[in-house]
Amino acid sequence: MGNGFQVQDRFAEGAQYIGGRLRPGTSGRRQDVVDPATGRTVLRYELAGTDDVDAAVAAAREAFPGWSGLTPGGRSEALHRFAAVLAGQAEDFAYAESLQCGKPLKLSTEFDVPGTVDNTSFFAGAARHLEGRSAAEYSADHTSYVRREALGAIGSIAPWNYPLQMAAWKILPAVAAGNTIVLKPSEITPLTSLMFAQAATEAGIPDGVINIVSGAGQDAGEHLVGHPDVVMTSFTGSTAVGKRVAELATSTVKRLHLELGGKAPFLVFDDADLDAAVHGAVAASLINSGQDCTAATRAYVQRPLHDAFVSGVAALMETVRLGDPFDPSTDLGPLISRGHRDRVAGFVDRARSYATVVTGGEAPGGALADGAYYRPTLVTGAAQDSEIVRSEIFGPVLVVLPFDTDDEGIRLANDTPYGLAASAWSTGLYRANRATRELRAGCVWINDHIPIISEMPHGGYRASGFGKDMSSYSFEEYTQVKHVMYDNTAVAGKDWHRTVFGDR
Repeated sequence: MGNGFQVQDRFAEGAQYIGGRLRPGTSGRRQDVVDPATGRTVLRYELAGTDDVDAAVAAAREAFPGWSGLTPGGRSEALHRFAAVLAGQAEDFAYAESLQCGKPLKLSTEFDVPGTVDNTSFFAGAARHLEGRSAAEYSADHTSYVRREALGAIGSIAPWNYPLQMAAWKILPAVAAGNTIVLKPSEITPLTSLMFAQAATEAGIPDGVINIVSGAGQDAGEHLVGHPDVVMTSFTGSTAVGKRVAELATSTVKRLHLELGGKAPFLVFDDADLDAAVHGAVAASLINSGQDCTAATRAYVQRPLHDAFVSGVAALMETVRLGDPFDPSTDLGPLISRGHRDRVAGFVDRARSYATVVTGGEAPGGALADGAYYRPTLVTGAAQDSEIVRSEIFGPVLVVLPFDTDDEGIRLANDTPYGLAASAWSTGLYRANRATRELRAGCVWINDHIPIISEMPHGGYRASGFGKDMSSYSFEEYTQVKHVMYDNTAVAGKDWHRTVFGDR
């Protein structure tokens, strides 16, 4: 890849990683990995079937006693080695991520890969800080303390928009806490998830701790979530699919973590720094071609700034350069597929009957015609209850709506079934503080939108799911809390026994 090797050569043995080695899938069906910038197939492989899922779960279960039995320090050392291996292969990871997703190489190089290396380093340290409550005599006759224990074999499903980072977000807290895992990446973007697992093996993490099954959701994915030997599942994807995952998980009474859709508001008060808000809106709505569940999608701008904000965003969007993801001057790559591009275009085309497309709203022609490209798009004049304001578009589309009072702005921002992320823009301390209290989202930025860090949790409210990725808070998903109580009296006949038999 980045150093000259070819994808077909790298995965000639198959695109399933089970028990520390690549192997072909057994479903009898083949899948293409397509470069969305050109429409060219870069890998054709055998999809995982239910037998592959069974084998991966068996490998994870076999590896669990040894891995969970390591000291936290032992797991920490292994994850530190893992981070070093990832850093040494950064160029290949960035190339593969851009190849399968179409994202500009500068995004993969400066965001996806270093973020993943940092996340790995963070969990290498966090592995040594799995703490319970201090021991104490909460009952006069007993000493109590809390153990935090690994769960077992985890079955997780990651999406196609950030394949490498999402693989890391699922895998790292699970294994740092002592669990083993089977991850199903999207079947259209499995490359960097497989490379991630291979790098773990190179770092000395035991076979079976991290397994990858590259299969379709309706067979491999559903079989994994419903597998009786999987004790927990973590899913990132659409709310509609998340509901199905929840049904399957609850049927076997397993723990569940869901990170689902979003429709993030971008709330601009009339005392905001207009230039900062304009730049922030363009960056936050276009990152990864808008294929980001936290991307800014609904900008609510207080009326005194509304027109200037629209003009500024439109002008800046028109400077964004679409092109070859591997050209260093490219700002915006294609969407994940032509089918998805057409879905995004459908939202915009339907909105023309009730709103104004200020800029964009079309696929480019010429040299980019073979790719799944769509121009940065700004829409105004839509009603709050319109489709383009309510539905998750997952593309480079920003809708701007005006508001008058602060109460109205916050009410409109919260008028959504989702609650993953939001931002507020103001130079006023009290306005900003109010926004952090009243915006109903798992992450609220003030005077910025999109940055994430390993030390802080990521997860949503309401239809955006529950539970946290990243940070030490994620251990709440991947560990079992056990209360241990010791008798301190050495007395055979205890006073409380009389409530069952005998007299005092």
